[in-house]
Amino acid sequence: MNSKKWLVALGIIVVILVVAGVIKGKSGGKGKKVAVEKVERRTIIETVAASGKIQPETEVIISSDVSGEIIEMPVQEGDRVKAGDLLLKINPDLVESALSRAEAALNTTKANLAGSKARLAQSESQFQNSKASFERSKQLHESKVISQAEFDQAKANYEVASADVEAAKESVRAGMFNVRSSEATLKEATENLGRTSIYSPMDGVITKLNKEKGERVVGTAQMAGTEIMTVADLNVMEVAVEVNENDIVRVSINDTTEIEVDAYLDKTFKGIVTEIANSANTSGMSADQVTNFDVKIRMLQYSYEDLLKKRADSSSPFRPGMSATVDIRTTQVNNVITAPIQAVTIRTDTLSTSNEADVLEGEEDNEKEKVEVVFVRDGDQVKMVKVETGIQNTMYIEILNGLEEGQEIVVAPYTLVSKILKDGQSIIVVDKKDLFTASKK
Repeated sequence: MNSKKWLVALGIIVVILVVAGVIKGKSGGKGKKVAVEKVERRTIIETVAASGKIQPETEVIISSDVSGEIIEMPVQEGDRVKAGDLLLKINPDLVESALSRAEAALNTTKANLAGSKARLAQSESQFQNSKASFERSKQLHESKVISQAEFDQAKANYEVASADVEAAKESVRAGMFNVRSSEATLKEATENLGRTSIYSPMDGVITKLNKEKGERVVGTAQMAGTEIMTVADLNVMEVAVEVNENDIVRVSINDTTEIEVDAYLDKTFKGIVTEIANSANTSGMSADQVTNFDVKIRMLQYSYEDLLKKRADSSSPFRPGMSATVDIRTTQVNNVITAPIQAVTIRTDTLSTSNEADVLEGEEDNEKEKVEVVFVRDGDQVKMVKVETGIQNTMYIEILNGLEEGQEIVVAPYTLVSKILKDGQSIIVVDKKDLFTASKK
């Protein structure tokens, strides 16, 4: 009898254990496989990414003031030049002819001025004679010695002589102005002759050569002028990028940057923001218009000194037009609570969702406030926690309120975090590498 009771008791225990195992297996099967990470303190640097081209900070486009044929060009593209070095010479024949004409015109105006001065002296002499004759006639007329007609003739001669003097003076004045005009023309012709030889305005490198010896150029006096060559200072380089209007408000002068150049994939260079455009560049149609602002970033030479040492001529390792990508550091916070950026999602302000299918289909209650949340591990379940966030970089986001250092939060898979997980839901914590592997049977 006792043995039968023991057998019954043993059978009941076995049944209970089997049922418990089945229940545990079923409950474990309902748990979602997730990966978790701990909340840690970090330094976060918020950046604005942009891409553009490398160019010299200082470059001068050389054009000619006079038109003509290039008869001499002692430089080639890539040559180093110093300020005052001859870059090219334009045929001066036409300018020399203009100079000769200007000299002849000046001599003519000087001769005319001398003639005007001689006529003035003659007119003044005649005026003095007419004045003396008029005064004598006036005395004789008052003494009734000469007739009224003779007096009137002497008076007329006097007035004509006075007018001739004034006319001669104006002629001399006009002659002086003509001389000044001719002198200005001669000076201009002389300067134009000097402009047929073009010298480098700065120390630099010939980075572009658009014309060759024998070609003709148009001077800037007639129109925009022909761009002959470009001289640039390659010792100071900059990156010209375009920043979107949504990011430009966070960029400031003197912000530091990290620069990656396509030609040097294994290196990162330093830079500093030197210019921010006030006017925008717009592209595309009105419906799809993109608004960007030009930003210039000076490359700091100390960050590529090792490349300079490898060059015997100490020439710049960068060439104008090279492609570059920059990360502009706009804000930095140190030793703050952070979470992986993929762990933070936006949900309606509720702690649970009645129907998982509704969530998967995106049928959330639009009338409820959207909040940022994370899912904190609580044993084998998760707890949805509302958080307040700050700045972020490409990997982590600052948590201003809602989390404490050391807490474990769900970071993957992202679809589960962003749409499926609910407050209090069961989870199975696995390594990230095991998230999407099938269970072994």
